Amino acid sequence: MNISLPDTLKSFVDEQVNQRGYGTSSEYVRELIRKDQNRMHLRGLLLAGAASSPTTLVDASYFEGLRDRVRRSAKAGAQG
Repeated sequence: MNISLPDTLKSFVDEQVNQRGYGTSSEYVRELIRKDQNRMHLRGLLLAGAASSPTTLVDASYFEGLRDRVRRSAKAGAQG
């Protein structure tokens, strides 16, 4: 795949490659595409969540329950 860029954008890409430690401009472009894919995936998840029906109330006790589950899981993992 070849991509044509105006000189100003090519200079910008070259600068990013040098400043951020990419080996090639292709590596930089691939990372931009991956970030865009992740952004689109997150957007889809957020929209699906917003469209879903409400479930249980999320309050301080809900988060404390989550913390307890994580603690128990970590403790079980350390013992196993």
